[in-house]
Amino acid sequence: MSLDGYVAGPDPTLEDPLGKGGERLHEWAIGLESFKRIHGHEGGETGVDSDVLNEAFEHTGATIMGRKMFSGGFGPGPWEDDPNPDGWWGDEPPFRVKVFVLTHHPRAQVEMRGGTSFIFVTDGFESALEQARAAAEDQDVSVAGGAEVIQEALALGCLGEVQVHVVPLLLGDGTRLFGKGQLKRLEQTRVIDSPAVTHIRYRVG
Repeated sequence: MSLDGYVAGPDPTLEDPLGKGGERLHEWAIGLESFKRIHGHEGGETGVDSDVLNEAFEHTGATIMGRKMFSGGFGPGPWEDDPNPDGWWGDEPPFRVKVFVLTHHPRAQVEMRGGTSFIFVTDGFESALEQARAAAEDQDVSVAGGAEVIQEALALGCLGEVQVHVVPLLLGDGTRLFGKGQLKRLEQTRVIDSPAVTHIRYRVG
Protein backbone atom coordinates (compact mmCIF):
# COMPACT_ATOMS: atom_id res chain seq x y z
CA MET A 1 0.00 0.00 0.00
CA SER A 2 1.23 3.50 -0.75
CA LEU A 3 1.71 5.94 2.11
CA ASP A 4 -1.49 7.71 1.02
CA GLY A 5 -3.54 4.51 1.10
CA TYR A 6 -3.63 3.15 -2.46
CA VAL A 7 -2.97 -0.41 -3.63
CA ALA A 8 -3.15 0.50 -7.33
CA GLY A 9 -2.63 3.67 -9.29
CA PRO A 10 -5.13 5.48 -11.51
CA ASP A 11 -6.18 4.45 -15.03
CA PRO A 12 -5.56 0.67 -15.00
CA THR A 13 -5.43 -1.04 -18.40
CA LEU A 14 -4.81 -4.56 -19.68
CA GLU A 15 -1.19 -3.55 -20.36
CA ASP A 16 -0.83 -1.71 -17.04
CA PRO A 17 -3.21 -3.52 -14.66
CA LEU A 18 -1.98 -1.77 -11.50
CA GLY A 19 -2.49 1.67 -13.01
CA LYS A 20 -0.01 4.51 -13.28
CA GLY A 21 2.74 3.98 -10.73
CA GLY A 22 1.14 0.89 -9.24
CA GLU A 23 3.96 -1.48 -10.17
CA ARG A 24 6.28 0.55 -7.94
CA LEU A 25 4.36 -0.68 -4.90
CA HIS A 26 5.87 -4.14 -5.45
CA GLU A 27 9.47 -3.24 -6.27
CA TRP A 28 10.57 -4.10 -2.71
CA ALA A 29 9.54 -7.75 -3.23
CA ILE A 30 10.82 -8.55 -6.73
CA GLY A 31 14.46 -9.27 -5.82
CA LEU A 32 13.79 -11.22 -2.63
CA GLU A 33 14.80 -14.87 -2.23
CA SER A 34 11.31 -15.87 -1.09
CA PHE A 35 9.65 -14.08 -4.02
CA LYS A 36 11.99 -15.71 -6.54
CA ARG A 37 11.53 -19.14 -4.98
CA ILE A 38 7.73 -19.10 -5.05
CA HIS A 39 7.96 -18.06 -8.70
CA GLY A 40 10.26 -20.99 -9.48
CA HIS A 41 13.59 -19.14 -9.56
CA GLU A 42 16.79 -19.33 -7.52
CA GLY A 43 18.86 -16.66 -5.81
CA GLY A 44 17.64 -13.36 -4.45
CA GLU A 45 18.17 -11.28 -1.35
CA THR A 46 17.62 -12.68 2.12
CA GLY A 47 16.70 -10.67 5.20
CA VAL A 48 13.67 -9.42 7.05
CA ASP A 49 11.59 -8.53 4.00
CA SER A 50 12.13 -11.96 2.50
CA ASP A 51 11.27 -13.58 5.84
CA VAL A 52 7.96 -11.69 6.08
CA LEU A 53 6.95 -12.69 2.56
CA ASN A 54 7.97 -16.30 3.14
CA GLU A 55 5.98 -16.40 6.39
CA ALA A 56 2.79 -15.39 4.58
CA PHE A 57 3.10 -18.10 1.92
CA GLU A 58 4.27 -20.75 4.38
CA HIS A 59 1.13 -20.51 6.53
CA THR A 60 -1.45 -20.14 3.73
CA GLY A 61 -3.57 -23.19 2.97
CA ALA A 62 -6.06 -21.54 0.58
CA THR A 63 -6.56 -18.15 -1.05
CA ILE A 64 -9.54 -16.00 -2.03
CA MET A 65 -9.35 -13.35 -4.74
CA GLY A 66 -11.67 -11.39 -6.99
CA ARG A 67 -11.94 -11.68 -10.73
CA LYS A 68 -10.05 -8.41 -11.14
CA MET A 69 -7.04 -9.85 -9.34
CA PHE A 70 -7.27 -13.02 -11.40
CA SER A 71 -7.64 -11.51 -14.87
CA GLY A 72 -8.01 -7.75 -14.55
CA GLY A 73 -11.79 -7.82 -14.86
CA PHE A 74 -11.65 -5.93 -18.14
CA GLY A 75 -14.36 -8.21 -19.49
CA PRO A 76 -17.12 -7.96 -16.86
CA GLY A 77 -19.40 -10.26 -18.86
CA PRO A 78 -18.98 -13.99 -19.59
CA TRP A 79 -15.48 -15.45 -19.64
CA GLU A 80 -15.47 -15.76 -23.44
CA ASP A 81 -15.63 -11.95 -23.57
CA ASP A 82 -12.68 -11.46 -21.21
CA PRO A 83 -9.55 -10.25 -23.06
CA ASN A 84 -7.40 -12.00 -20.42
CA PRO A 85 -9.36 -15.21 -19.60
CA ASP A 86 -6.31 -17.18 -18.45
CA GLY A 87 -5.33 -14.58 -15.86
CA TRP A 88 -2.01 -12.94 -15.02
CA TRP A 89 -0.34 -15.85 -13.32
CA GLY A 90 1.24 -17.97 -16.07
CA ASP A 91 1.46 -21.77 -16.28
CA GLU A 92 2.84 -22.17 -12.75
CA PRO A 93 1.25 -19.57 -10.41
CA PRO A 94 2.97 -18.82 -7.10
CA PHE A 95 0.04 -19.76 -4.84
CA ARG A 96 0.47 -23.58 -4.88
CA VAL A 97 -2.86 -24.02 -3.09
CA LYS A 98 -6.54 -23.84 -4.03
CA VAL A 99 -7.50 -20.30 -5.07
CA PHE A 100 -11.19 -19.38 -4.94
CA VAL A 101 -12.01 -16.69 -7.49
CA LEU A 102 -15.15 -14.60 -6.95
CA THR A 103 -17.07 -14.08 -10.19
CA HIS A 104 -20.63 -13.70 -11.48
CA HIS A 105 -20.01 -16.10 -14.35
CA PRO A 106 -19.56 -19.89 -13.98
CA ARG A 107 -16.40 -21.56 -15.17
CA ALA A 108 -14.85 -25.00 -14.75
CA GLN A 109 -12.02 -25.43 -12.27
CA VAL A 110 -8.56 -24.84 -13.76
CA GLU A 111 -5.59 -26.95 -12.63
CA MET A 112 -2.14 -25.40 -13.01
CA ARG A 113 1.40 -26.68 -12.63
CA GLY A 114 2.94 -26.49 -9.18
CA GLY A 115 -0.22 -27.27 -7.22
CA THR A 116 -2.40 -24.19 -7.85
CA SER A 117 -6.07 -24.79 -8.62
CA PHE A 118 -8.39 -21.94 -9.58
CA ILE A 119 -11.97 -22.58 -8.44
CA PHE A 120 -14.56 -20.07 -9.64
CA VAL A 121 -17.25 -19.19 -7.07
CA THR A 122 -20.48 -17.55 -8.21
CA ASP A 123 -22.49 -17.49 -4.97
CA GLY A 124 -20.63 -14.87 -2.99
CA PHE A 125 -17.79 -14.27 -0.56
CA GLU A 126 -19.19 -16.32 2.32
CA SER A 127 -19.49 -19.40 0.10
CA ALA A 128 -15.90 -18.90 -1.08
CA LEU A 129 -14.75 -18.55 2.53
CA GLU A 130 -16.51 -21.76 3.58
CA GLN A 131 -14.86 -23.68 0.73
CA ALA A 132 -11.47 -22.08 1.40
CA ARG A 133 -11.59 -22.96 5.11
CA ALA A 134 -12.31 -26.59 4.25
CA ALA A 135 -9.45 -26.64 1.74
CA ALA A 136 -6.98 -24.94 4.12
CA GLU A 137 -7.67 -27.39 6.97
CA ASP A 138 -5.45 -26.18 9.85
CA GLN A 139 -3.68 -23.44 7.88
CA ASP A 140 -4.65 -19.84 7.17
CA VAL A 141 -7.03 -18.59 4.49
CA SER A 142 -5.51 -15.59 2.72
CA VAL A 143 -7.81 -12.94 1.27
CA ALA A 144 -5.39 -11.71 -1.36
CA GLY A 145 -7.44 -8.98 -3.01
CA GLY A 146 -8.23 -6.88 -4.77
CA ALA A 147 -9.31 -4.01 -2.57
CA GLU A 148 -13.05 -4.54 -3.09
CA VAL A 149 -12.80 -8.15 -1.90
CA ILE A 150 -10.81 -7.13 1.18
CA GLN A 151 -13.35 -4.40 1.95
CA GLU A 152 -16.19 -6.91 1.65
CA ALA A 153 -14.41 -9.33 3.98
CA LEU A 154 -13.93 -6.55 6.53
CA ALA A 155 -17.57 -5.50 6.28
CA LEU A 156 -18.70 -9.10 6.85
CA GLY A 157 -16.41 -9.43 9.88
CA CYS A 158 -14.53 -12.32 8.29
CA LEU A 159 -10.93 -11.15 8.75
CA GLY A 160 -8.98 -12.13 11.83
CA GLU A 161 -6.00 -9.98 10.94
CA VAL A 162 -4.75 -7.57 8.29
CA GLN A 163 -1.14 -7.29 7.18
CA VAL A 164 -0.17 -4.16 5.27
CA HIS A 165 3.14 -3.53 3.53
CA VAL A 166 3.47 0.26 3.45
CA VAL A 167 5.75 1.61 0.72
CA PRO A 168 7.16 5.17 1.02
CA LEU A 169 5.41 6.29 -2.16
CA LEU A 170 2.59 8.78 -2.78
CA LEU A 171 0.39 7.73 -5.70
CA GLY A 172 -2.10 10.59 -5.32
CA ASP A 173 -5.01 8.65 -6.82
CA GLY A 174 -6.11 5.13 -7.67
CA THR A 175 -7.69 2.27 -5.74
CA ARG A 176 -7.79 2.59 -1.95
CA LEU A 177 -7.26 -0.46 0.23
CA PHE A 178 -9.86 0.63 2.78
CA GLY A 179 -13.28 1.94 1.74
CA LYS A 180 -15.58 4.54 3.22
CA GLY A 181 -18.04 3.86 6.00
CA GLN A 182 -16.13 0.99 7.59
CA LEU A 183 -15.87 1.49 11.34
CA LYS A 184 -13.37 -1.11 12.50
CA ARG A 185 -10.99 -1.11 15.42
CA LEU A 186 -7.58 -2.52 14.56
CA GLU A 187 -5.07 -3.56 17.20
CA GLN A 188 -1.48 -3.26 16.05
CA THR A 189 0.38 -6.47 16.87
CA ARG A 190 3.64 -6.16 14.94
CA VAL A 191 5.72 -3.60 13.06
CA ILE A 192 8.81 -4.56 11.04
CA ASP A 193 10.63 -1.71 9.36
CA SER A 194 13.16 -1.78 6.53
CA PRO A 195 14.39 0.94 4.16
CA ALA A 196 12.06 -0.11 1.33
CA VAL A 197 8.85 -1.02 3.17
CA THR A 198 7.20 -1.17 6.59
CA HIS A 199 5.28 -4.35 7.43
CA ILE A 200 2.39 -3.74 9.86
CA ARG A 201 0.15 -6.46 11.23
CA TYR A 202 -3.20 -5.68 12.85
CA ARG A 203 -5.70 -7.83 14.72
CA VAL A 204 -9.23 -6.96 13.61
CA GLY A 205 -11.47 -6.09 16.56
